[in-house]
Formats: sequence, C-alpha cells, structure tokens
Amino acid sequence: MSTQPETGKAPPVLKSEAQIIIATVDQLDDLTPLFDAYRVFYRQASDAENTKKFLSERMHLRDTVIFMAYVNSRAVGFTQLFPSFSSETLERLWILNDLYIAPEMRGKRIGAELIQRAKQFVVQFGAKGLALATEHTNLSGQKLYEREGFELDEIYRHYFWEAQRNQ
Repeated sequence: MSTQPETGKAPPVLKSEAQIIIATVDQLDDLTPLFDAYRVFYRQASDAENTKKFLSERMHLRDTVIFMAYVNSRAVGFTQLFPSFSSETLERLWILNDLYIAPEMRGKRIGAELIQRAKQFVVQFGAKGLALATEHTNLSGQKLYEREGFELDEIYRHYFWEAQRNQ
C-alpha cells in the first residue's frame, strides 16, 4: 500500500523548530524533569531522584535508546525505545515505550519528529519495526500514532501480569 497521494506528489512535511538528539548521560539533568512529568501524567508520584537513577541505569547498561527534542537549547520532549525480539519472524524489534512533550510545546509536530527519528533508527538498525501501547483514554496520542503510520493491533490481545512485591 502506497503512502503517497495518487498524484504522485509527496504531501508537504511540516517541521518544528526542534533539534532531535540521542540522549546520553550528559543530558540526564535535562531529561529527568521531562521524564518525571511523563510519569506524573500516568498517575505516578513525582520522584526526580529515582527517575534520574532509573534513566542513568538504563543508559549505562545500554538497554535503551532515548531521543530528545530541544527547542532554543531547552529540552521539550523525548521518546524512549527498548529492544525486543519477534519469535515468530526471528527479528529484532523496538518498543516505543515512552513519548512525552512538554504541555506548552504540544501541537507543534515535535512528537511526530521524535517518532520519525525513532523510525529512522529502526530502519538503520535493520529491525522489523516499532511496537507501542497507550492507554485507551489517550486519544491525542492515538491520533498521533495513527497519523504516523502505526496500525491498531486487532489480532492480538495484550495482557500483563504484575508481580506482588513485599512493600
């Protein structure tokens, strides 16, 4: 299925003013408040100290790739990818686990640019694709993902088991 209009002309690409980079430990101080705000968005208690520790561990263990968006040298958004595999197709895939844009910067195509950069990475890496999940109530996120070419999985039902930990 072609993504081009029937006229053969590509639709205009609207770009934001964002600079997209791969985050390193050098960006932890910029990333931590955004990531903490993301967690609060998903009804978690704010915890900047443990957020920074979590991100630092992920980076040091190299089990994540985080793209950050900057506008005028200010961090305004990020997306985090985790590696995974498809046993069915015997290929690596990536999970787009987190995407967050500062509220005052939403609607400026920054989320779309972060997704586009993640897609480029997946292609360069030779992986199968990107998987993601979002809450049923996250309608703006769902619209963004669909605009960016993600398709709703209507074949598989996803479940989750949560371990009971001693508190």
